Amino acid sequence: MTAQRRVVAEVLDGDHVHLTADEVHARAVVKLPEISRATVYNTLGELVSLGEVLEVATDKRAKRYDPNAHRPHHHLVCARCGAIRDVHPIGNPLGDLPDSERFGFTVSDVEVTYRGVCPDCAAMAA
Repeated sequence: MTAQRRVVAEVLDGDHVHLTADEVHARAVVKLPEISRATVYNTLGELVSLGEVLEVATDKRAKRYDPNAHRPHHHLVCARCGAIRDVHPIGNPLGDLPDSERFGFTVSDVEVTYRGVCPDCAAMAA
């Protein structure tokens, strides 16, 4: 593993990490000052291709990168600040889709996004 890949992986490590490519670059530069923005973008693309990182797009905001690629989960998104949290609801979302609503599709994956207002944004509005 190259120093650049190692640094990008370190930046993405942790729970509820959903950074943009620019945020990954800003944190990576602190650890490895010579890392370029292009290297970060290329590394993120490679990690997505390898299935090690998920690319998450919410609304019209910048894509974010989620290192929680190996445990099925959904996302909870703040409509105000864009904060994203991983959630692990109980149940099978594939099973919740009735056959009559599948329109002949063979469904292989489900992406659920819950939207609301985070506690910090709710406190600022109060």
